[in-house]
Amino acid sequence: MIRTLKRRFSISAPRLSVRPHVPWYVRWAITLPFLLIMGYLVWWAYDTGMELAGFHRGQAEKEIAELRDRVVFLEAENAKQTNQIAVDERQTQIQQAAADEVQVQVKALHDENSQLQEDLSFFQNLPLTAGRDADLSIHRPKLEAGSLPGEYHLRMLLVQGIQRQGRDFEGDLQILVNGANGGQKVVLQFPRQNEAEVAEHRLSFRYYQRVDRVFRLPPDTRVDSVEIRVFEKGLQEPKAKQTVLLS
Repeated sequence: MIRTLKRRFSISAPRLSVRPHVPWYVRWAITLPFLLIMGYLVWWAYDTGMELAGFHRGQAEKEIAELRDRVVFLEAENAKQTNQIAVDERQTQIQQAAADEVQVQVKALHDENSQLQEDLSFFQNLPLTAGRDADLSIHRPKLEAGSLPGEYHLRMLLVQGIQRQGRDFEGDLQILVNGANGGQKVVLQFPRQNEAEVAEHRLSFRYYQRVDRVFRLPPDTRVDSVEIRVFEKGLQEPKAKQTVLLS
């Protein structure tokens, strides 16, 4: 402690300097312009160095602005093209659906035309004396399996005899299926006791009628033969009958 006091108050003590008091706002007023000038010089030196290196800030900012405008334009074009593609796809789907429908109609007309030509050829080759002894005859019966299990299609042509031409035929069609199920013989009759099926099997024609009927059998039923019976209205005995085998 004594040594400390000697160093402080002896001749070897630090010098004491007296300076006038400067307020802080005066100090900042003097320092701030100097800092601004130094910052400007630093920025100017950096920008000058970049330009000397080949980088131009103004040109770069202009290119960036052009690129942003280009991106906005391309995004708008992309959205427009996407909407147009969606419209074109819908239009293509509509046209494809229309083309498919036309193709189905053309196929149906072609099948109908073929059937009519076949019927015309049949009637042209039919002798005038054919069916003279029969009031009604069954021609070209055909039995085929359908696309579904237990489904069958029966097709035929009913023709009135010469002596009945000009008179309307009213009657019903009856189908008897002879087959087997589970090793036992079965006989199934169509139409069944159902008003809709009975109405579907009604017949009404003057000269001839093409008949196309679909019937369904229980699963695992084997068809041996099908007997076709045509009844005239008011009669109990069939006017015509014929047996057909599965094609």
